[in-house]
Amino acid sequence: MIGAGLIGLACAWRMQGRGLSVLVVDRAAEPGAETSHVAAGMLAPVTEADFGEEARLRVNLHGRERWPAFAAELEERSGLPTGYRESGALVIAADRDDAEALRRLHGFQLSLGLEAEWLAASACRRLEPGLSPRIAGGILAHDEALADPRATIRALAAVVDEIALGVEVTSIEHSGARVSGVRTTRGSLECPTVVVAAGAWSPGLAPTGEGPPVRPVKGQILELRPRAGMEAPLSRIVRTPRCYLVPRSDGRVVLGATVEEQGFDTAVTADGVFRLLEAAWEVLPEVGELELLGARAGLRPGTPDNAPVVGADGELEGLVWATGHWRNGVLLAPLTGESVAALVAGADAPPPELEVLSPARFERMEAHR
Repeated sequence: MIGAGLIGLACAWRMQGRGLSVLVVDRAAEPGAETSHVAAGMLAPVTEADFGEEARLRVNLHGRERWPAFAAELEERSGLPTGYRESGALVIAADRDDAEALRRLHGFQLSLGLEAEWLAASACRRLEPGLSPRIAGGILAHDEALADPRATIRALAAVVDEIALGVEVTSIEHSGARVSGVRTTRGSLECPTVVVAAGAWSPGLAPTGEGPPVRPVKGQILELRPRAGMEAPLSRIVRTPRCYLVPRSDGRVVLGATVEEQGFDTAVTADGVFRLLEAAWEVLPEVGELELLGARAGLRPGTPDNAPVVGADGELEGLVWATGHWRNGVLLAPLTGESVAALVAGADAPPPELEVLSPARFERMEAHR
């Protein structure tokens, strides 16, 4: 297993559960140190739903269904929290233009049978008293939830038997059309199966061809917390068309996230920080009084259709991809783990809803152009 982020560790845990021997290797000094540590942890398929992405929505809904059992089992096995909480989510219209766009989105949600309710501005403020009196209404999604990615990674790391950190894979070795092992900065390892869960860095490990079309999409986030004497500014996920705010159980608030096509750049910029604070302040003025704990930038693994790449490589037997999760790596970690474990064990077919995520779909997309 290449990659000790949420996806890689979830896959490793589920493969162990099927009796497989798994070694997870990662070049970082701690699990999840790249993208997973910068994730907000929203489990929010309804408020992520967008026009023309119905297939991806179905997968996200299946991912959301897995989380309660996944979190309960992981917490029991590890003795550690995941931060999973049924919070609900509010998508807030800051002005009339936002309200018009969100009304259309709400109609789309209802047409798909999703649980979403339009609320007047006063009703939104009753749920979240800190919201600005200038807001123009919003969408309430009752069944959205959240988890703490860093806490979940710690729990997964506690139940995965073998994790080798500070080890970089330089190439995937193969004999003919079959995987034979990996070459690392600490020597070679023989293995019949390699699962690549290296996020935006995954294509660079492809031993043949170009690998899946996964690219880095930069996202900057801020971490805030109430100062002494202040109450928590919100109790559920609050989103706008320009930002999101996610509360943590200890009072911290994650504010994100920019979407930037900047290659592998992970610099935090003054403009990124300003834009996020400006977007949050227009709906939650109290954000300006919170203590700024820090800012980070991570690289989401994006694909042409915004859906992950989960499945067997089409050319090399024994090579499995688990990457390209875009904005939904936390949401889809349990489902991806199940699917990859089923595929590698060969005991049963992966969940049918993941068939649309096969790496072969990109070849079909090209053929239809």
